[in-house]
Formats: sequence, C-alpha cells, structure tokens
Amino acid sequence: MKQAMVFAAGLGTRLRPLTDNMPKALVRVGGQPLLWHVVMKLKAAGFERIVVNVHHFAGQIEAYLAENRNFGLDIRISDESSMLLETGGGIRRALPFFDPESPILIHNVDILSNVDLAAFYAHVGRYDATLLVSRRTTKRYLLFSEQMMLRGWTNIETGEVRSPFSNVKTENNKLLAFSGIHVVAPQMLHLLDAMPERFGIVDFYLKYCDRCAIHGYEKTDLRLMDVGKIETIGEAEAFLAETEKNIR
Repeated sequence: MKQAMVFAAGLGTRLRPLTDNMPKALVRVGGQPLLWHVVMKLKAAGFERIVVNVHHFAGQIEAYLAENRNFGLDIRISDESSMLLETGGGIRRALPFFDPESPILIHNVDILSNVDLAAFYAHVGRYDATLLVSRRTTKRYLLFSEQMMLRGWTNIETGEVRSPFSNVKTENNKLLAFSGIHVVAPQMLHLLDAMPERFGIVDFYLKYCDRCAIHGYEKTDLRLMDVGKIETIGEAEAFLAETEKNIR
C-alpha cells in the first residue's frame, strides 16, 4: 500500500491575516486550498492512504475533507488539537493510522514542487529513510557523504555543526538543502519511541544517521516553492501554472 502523511497542523503565522480565521492548509492558491494541491498530487501518484495531522482550526480541515468525501481516498485525521508535536512527534502520533509494513512518504502542506512522488517513494529501497534534497541557497544544510548518506547538519552563518560522527567537517561533505519531502521505511519507525514528546524529524535523523542508512535523493532539476508567506501566494500561482499541468 502506498501511504503518506501531510503535515497540516501548523499555525501558519507567516500567512496572517489569512490564517487568523482558517488553517494554513485551506489557504487558496490558484483557486484551490493548499491541501487540495498536495492530496491531488498524491492521488495522481497512486497513493491510497493519507494521514493529515491537524491543530489550528482542525475542524475546518475535517469538514473540508468530509465535504469532498476524502477525494475518493482513505484519508485519516491525526488530531494534535491539545498540543503541537512538531514534525517528529507528529509522525509518531500518526503511526496507528498507517500500515506498519509499508514506507510512509511525508509531505508538508505548504510545499509545491515538480517532484515525481511515485518515483521518489519507490526509491526508498534498502534505505531506512530517503530525504529529497537539492543544491539551493539557504543558511542550513544537511551534510552528505560521497555515497549520499547523511552525516550531519550545519548552519553556515554561525558555523554550528551537528553530527553523531566525530570530527565531521563541512568541507569533506556535500552541503544540500532539505525539501520537507521524505520517506521513512518501516524498520526505522520503532526508534521514534526513544525521542521526547515533541521533536523535529531532522533531530531524529541526525540522532540515528550513524546507525541507520539515511539517504539523500538529490533532484538536480528540482523546482520547489514554500508557500509560507503572504507575498509568495502570487508567485505560487505562477508556479502552479507552469508545473501542475504535468502532475495531474
């Protein structure tokens, strides 16, 4: 079974005032909510089960999915109304809704891209996790070996490096930016139990990258847009006009 999780629980503070009365997932781009764009892309890629986590205006997301009969998919809600659990904690909370034998593709609700999700999902193969990465300008990078195995993380502005490996140096590794799209294989999921109640998924990957095969999938022609601010909505609509016709 192809299964995925969509992170839709965020407060969407950078999209205010739109998110003063609605969740970020229901902010419209190109005439449709962000959640619609991600769900339709997953459906086109053959995904059958999708878990959506909710917190901010959770009832609106549930009502939207119900009104659309879950778009003909097996869509389940992971409720974080009582407390946001961050990305890692959110995955762990949602685990009972998934088939324990199949990998889980993770996708942020505010990310638009030209990624072939079916091909990316299939790539997990023998790895414990696969992270979609690219060469784009940012302050924070993941560090990968020549074999594209995760070695650590760095903030190039502060010079901070985090890694379970000793003496990791940025100059000896590839610096690549994380897209917010990744796949976790079933054999790695039990390790989530050792993490605190709330934690980021990157912290999880960094903790275990010396013991697990966490692979970087570099897409050289990646086109990706984070619809995180009011001023990016217009850009996002132009982006969709160019890319979405190829993924339906």
